Amino acid sequence: MPYLIDGHNLIPKIPGLSLQEIDDESQLIEMLQEFCRKSRKRAEVYFDNAPPGQPRARNYGNLIAHFVRQGRTADQAIHARLARLGRGARNWTVVSSDHAVQAAARAARAHVAPAEEFARHLVQTLAQAETGPRVEEDGELSPEEVEEWMKLFGEEKE
Repeated sequence: MPYLIDGHNLIPKIPGLSLQEIDDESQLIEMLQEFCRKSRKRAEVYFDNAPPGQPRARNYGNLIAHFVRQGRTADQAIHARLARLGRGARNWTVVSSDHAVQAAARAARAHVAPAEEFARHLVQTLAQAETGPRVEEDGELSPEEVEEWMKLFGEEKE
């Protein structure tokens, strides 16, 4: 199930991220991009107050980042996206702790995940990915493996 994410609502819920950081949005985008790759999910994240001259949306594979221009809010953009999804909204999860955004999601029959809950899931997914199985870096074969390969290819030991 894909996600619609209220970016500035999620940032303060993630340990190590802060709205006071200059690159808070890019840090969140990196995390979400990795989350989408590892979990094989799609997501759209919405940010308020896009700087002039910045593209309105950027595609990062399974993640699309929407930068909402002044005069409109990310909340309004999420509402509009839910309206465009129509009946398909029920197949999406809206990530926000903002009660108005949650109410709009419920009205559209979308699933709702509070930002705190999603932040824990995001951090946990990324941590599991880091502790996954590792491949030997040197790639050297043991003497037993060499012997097995030699037998397999019909080479006799001298």
